[in-house]
Formats: sequence, C-alpha cells, structure tokens
Amino acid sequence: MGRPYDRGMTRLVTLLGCACVVAALAIIWVARVSVGRDVYVSELGAAGMPTAKWFETALLLIVAGATVIAWAARGLRSRPPILRAWIPAVSLWVAAGGFLVASQVPCTAGCPVPYGPGFTWEDLTHTTVAVIAFAAACWAMVQVAFAKGHRAIALMSLVAAIAVAVVAGAGGLLSLFRFHADFGSRLELVATTVALAWLAALGLSITLGSSITLGSSITLRASLAAQQGEHLVSQQDELVDLVLVPVDPAHLGFAGDGNEPVVLLPDQQRSVGAEHVLLPPDLPEV
Repeated sequence: MGRPYDRGMTRLVTLLGCACVVAALAIIWVARVSVGRDVYVSELGAAGMPTAKWFETALLLIVAGATVIAWAARGLRSRPPILRAWIPAVSLWVAAGGFLVASQVPCTAGCPVPYGPGFTWEDLTHTTVAVIAFAAACWAMVQVAFAKGHRAIALMSLVAAIAVAVVAGAGGLLSLFRFHADFGSRLELVATTVALAWLAALGLSITLGSSITLGSSITLRASLAAQQGEHLVSQQDELVDLVLVPVDPAHLGFAGDGNEPVVLLPDQQRSVGAEHVLLPPDLPEV
C-alpha cells in the first residue's frame, strides 16, 4: 500500500510545484505592468522599486516549483553522451539555486551592467547567478529535448530551448551594448515567460504521464500473468487435478516476497486452503 500512496503524494506535490511556477509568472507580469515602463525583469526587484518584495516572492516560488519538478523529473535521461554528464534534474536544481541567491541579492537601482564607474558587487553577484540560473534552465531544456521515451515532452522542450536561447540572447546583447534597451527588456520578459511556461508544462506532463504509465503498466502486467497461466495450462493439461504455476512477482512488477505461487484449480473458484497444498508433515509420505 505504500507505493500507491507515495506515487499519489508525488503527483500532488508536483502539481503544487506547477502552481508555484504559474503563480510566480503571474506575479512577474502584474509587477511588470504596474511599473508602467520598459524595465528588465531583474529590475523589478531592484532596491527602491515598489515591486521589490513581490519580485522576491516570485523568485522564491520559482525556486520551490523548480526544486519539486526537478525531483519528479529525476527519471529523465538524455540519449546523446554530451548531455548525459548529469541528469536534467541536476540542471534544474542548479537553476533553482541561482534564483535563490538572486532573490536575496537584488541588483541596485536600474540594474546596471556590472562594469565601469557604476560597478557594484551586488550587481555582479545578481547578474552572475541570474545568468548561470538561466543557462542551467536552458541546458535542462536541451537535455529533456533528447530524453529517452518522452516524445511529446522532448518536442516541447526543443521548441522552448531554441526560443529561450534566441530571445534571451538577443535581449542580453541589447542590454550589454545599451542599444534599444527598452526592446531588449521586452525580449527578456518573453524569454522568462517561455521558460516558466515550459517548467510548469514539464511538471504537468510528468504528472499526467506517470498516471497513464501506472495504469498501462498494471494492465500490461496483469495481461502477461494471464497469458503465462493460459500457456502453462493448455488443452493437453486439462485432465490433471492440480497445476502449480511458479510466478516471480518481482519480475512482473508486483509487490511480494518472491516465493508466492499461483495455484490454478480447474473446477474450483475459491480460496486455496490447507487441503490443497503439501504441508511439511506430509512431505515424507510423498
């Protein structure tokens, strides 16, 4: 009974993680609209901004959601060797760690690029961990895009990885060269939206996929057990009084000690009693 309960709890917690990510995205958009001008996403949490506390809350929600979804996605594995150095879940945990630091070390007013006369350690720290977190999230998308046996999730991840890399890269370059920074901030918001939407969709896909897989797996295992029984009790064996069919529960995926036999009684559809099996005192008489 423990395993179904654990699976149910995992699905529930994963759905809560998805809700955290969606809530964080909603907070970021509301904060961005409330500012009334083009600003980069990180500037929403800058010192002196009225949206600073809300932005910190959004980042913490992203940390919580990404951590939980990464745990649910720990079974995903990439096919190409270059992507198998670590699993996608590790990349998501790295991203969550980066956003955790970024939430506690906001940039200064205006979130300037950390070089030149306006250099501060706060801006350098915030920018560095934010870039690392975003890069780790993009790497996770690429890893999932080439995951084994998850075609729908893989296609979604490939599209998201390309979109985030192109859009975020363009926005970052515009900010770095201080060229049309207002347009660059919009690109960054779009990239953030795509990345968070992908993360929530990943968690939802894993949750729904695990439910479907569980049901299909149980049906398949039951079918295999029935086929094995029918194969061993064929027409030429119907005249015998008793047939013992050895079953390995671990091989079929059922819980058990590994020593439980299935006793097929041709003309009786009731529980097996002591009279149907050989007990130790009877063994010398055989």
